[in-house]
Amino acid sequence: MPAHESSMNNTALSPTSNSPSLPDPLSRELVPRLAGNEAILSWLELDLDTRLTFSQGWIVVTNRRLLAKTPETGETWQEWGYRPGLMLKHTDHAGVGTLELVDAQQRLANWRYTLAVNVAALKLVDHFEQHLESHVTGEPVKQANEAICPKCKAPLEPDQEECPICTQEIHTPPSTWTLFRLWRFAKPYKNQLLAGFLLTLASTAATLVPPYLTMPLMDKVLIPYQNGAPIDPKIVGLLLSGLLGSALLAWGLGWAKTYILALVSERIGADLRTTTYEHLLRLSLEYFGGRRTGDLMARIGSETDRICVFLSLHLLDFATDVLMIVMTAAILFSINPWLALVTLLPLPFIAWMIHVVRDKLRTGFEKIDRVWSEVTNVLADTIPGIRVVKAFAQERREAERFRNANRHNLAVNDKLNKIWSLFSPTVSLLTEAGLLVVWAFGIWLVSKDQITVGVLTAFLAYISRFYARLDSMSRIVSVTQKAAAGAKRIFDILDHVSSVPEPTNPVHLGAVQGRIEVRDVGFRYGNRAILRGVDLAIAPGEMVGLVGHSGSGKSTLVNLICRFYDATEGAVFIDGVDIRSLPVAEYRSNIGLVLQEPFLFFGTIAENIAYGKPDATREEIIAAARAAHAHEFILRLPQGYDSLVGERGQSLSGGERQRISIARALLIDPRILILDEATSSVDSTTEKEIQKALDNLVQGRTTIAIAHRLSTLRKADRLVVLDRGQVVEVGSHDELMAKEGAYYQLYQAQARNVDTDIDDSDDEEGDA
Repeated sequence: MPAHESSMNNTALSPTSNSPSLPDPLSRELVPRLAGNEAILSWLELDLDTRLTFSQGWIVVTNRRLLAKTPETGETWQEWGYRPGLMLKHTDHAGVGTLELVDAQQRLANWRYTLAVNVAALKLVDHFEQHLESHVTGEPVKQANEAICPKCKAPLEPDQEECPICTQEIHTPPSTWTLFRLWRFAKPYKNQLLAGFLLTLASTAATLVPPYLTMPLMDKVLIPYQNGAPIDPKIVGLLLSGLLGSALLAWGLGWAKTYILALVSERIGADLRTTTYEHLLRLSLEYFGGRRTGDLMARIGSETDRICVFLSLHLLDFATDVLMIVMTAAILFSINPWLALVTLLPLPFIAWMIHVVRDKLRTGFEKIDRVWSEVTNVLADTIPGIRVVKAFAQERREAERFRNANRHNLAVNDKLNKIWSLFSPTVSLLTEAGLLVVWAFGIWLVSKDQITVGVLTAFLAYISRFYARLDSMSRIVSVTQKAAAGAKRIFDILDHVSSVPEPTNPVHLGAVQGRIEVRDVGFRYGNRAILRGVDLAIAPGEMVGLVGHSGSGKSTLVNLICRFYDATEGAVFIDGVDIRSLPVAEYRSNIGLVLQEPFLFFGTIAENIAYGKPDATREEIIAAARAAHAHEFILRLPQGYDSLVGERGQSLSGGERQRISIARALLIDPRILILDEATSSVDSTTEKEIQKALDNLVQGRTTIAIAHRLSTLRKADRLVVLDRGQVVEVGSHDELMAKEGAYYQLYQAQARNVDTDIDDSDDEEGDA
């Protein structure tokens, strides 16, 4: 590998203030070697050598040159000054990134690294290209345009890789104010809520009548009787009737308010679940790629249920507690202001404790929710994959996974319970101390003839209710924080914006012809470049086969055409219209998809075939099954088309599931057909049956087929060969074989494997 040996000036110069912070060993070695007017712009720590073994190396870009040191060069630094024709090429494939330094005549250097440092590599290339252009043209370095988040279109800071808005779900702690966002779901039921509030107010007032009636009962009946006065039956009857009436009134009003608010809360919970699920269905596949099934199930299931319980029970109790405290305080002040002030003494201390504990409880409960989702994730992984678990005898391992997740959940709950177990008894202690102070002060007032025994008795009756409500309010803190944490996790889903948005001004195609154009399309998944500069035109009714090594970008290209993802560069057109301007559901209704691993839902054979067209008649379903060569084996099932398939279709063979998926695609009569490895996982006999079904399916449709077995693409009009995310060859089978290029090598390699398999089987037969 040609290289220029370093002959650097030994004049030391510290990097400029905006230069990146170098690791200490690199800084001590490199900074003294910099020239007098030289500053480091960016650096990359290599973690692979040219043989793809793990080792350490460095590439550094300054405002004057590019420097590098690798295990191959030992302690020697190589350097290349900026000059015309110099280029730093970046590629990545199959988890390995490559930087190539070339000029017009030759390759000067080649470096490898893992994609863990790909972001730093991209920054280094960007700085290199900016200063190379500045050196060649003599113009000042151009500042990069303001970065924009591709999802939410928010501006990003220079070199900012993570959008703070899109990652809000990770970094934003839960807040009690999140519960107020539930008003969006409560607003349609505002009349019922108002009625419930008025009933709560009335029932609370009714419960405050009995203690007030104890004052005349003590002062005008019982105490005079102790002093020798006779009891007046009319007064006693009137007072007892008041006590009974207020109790019955409180019971009736309490029943009505509880029933109304329970109905409303259930409807709010149902609307919340439905809205969240519908929003989840509208999100792109990119969102689901980074989420666990168990976590999403827990959010829509247990979190919405927790919010519903909070709204129906605890929020009602909280409103009752507040009304009770306010109204009781008003009555106490009207009876005796000084005794009322003594009664309220514990209130500031309890409020302070609630304030201190609230934040710890809120963050703690959100952590509990996340840890609980780990438990459900184990279930969501294991139960659908139980056949794999049993096939590899991993029951003990999965049990240990569940045990560890459950143990973690227990540890987090224990930690939070330490705080809660101290908080609640402390509140009870304060209320008991307050009751003791009221007794002492009340007895002193009675001894001074400032209040009567009846007044003190009424006070104590009100205080017992007052302190009970304070204790109840303190306990509701934990429930509120649980609901706030759950609401935050729900709104994290609702606030997420799909990376495949619906168009603002949609275009409606009408009858789709099926002409597909892929124009200069590029796609990145995270730090990985999957497709680069792909151009492809497919005529209506044409069958095109996509071939290439695993990881070459075939499935990604199909996903872009289906608009499961949006291209990061370029565009995909259908009949000359950018697919991003079409309504997503309307566009996809013209696409039939047959996957390598067909997914069947739990239900009957007929329901699975008619999934894309639920209103299909039985005759249409049978016709599609016949065309898919599935009718015969369906009739052999116990209930025919009404036979239940197990979850994910586990009761059927792979070939049978595939033919049902072909029938499902045939039934919707799509103009565009996508076949993604449709026959790769079946035996040769089943493949022939499926191939007959596919021959019926592709008739008159624009078809894009991916297949590992190149022999299955013989009927394709054209073959498109992809390599490392780029189209390298296009042509018929015979044309590409004549070129002896990438397709020829693929075909020959596969033919050798087939011959080897045949020879091996012959040898085995001979040995037998």
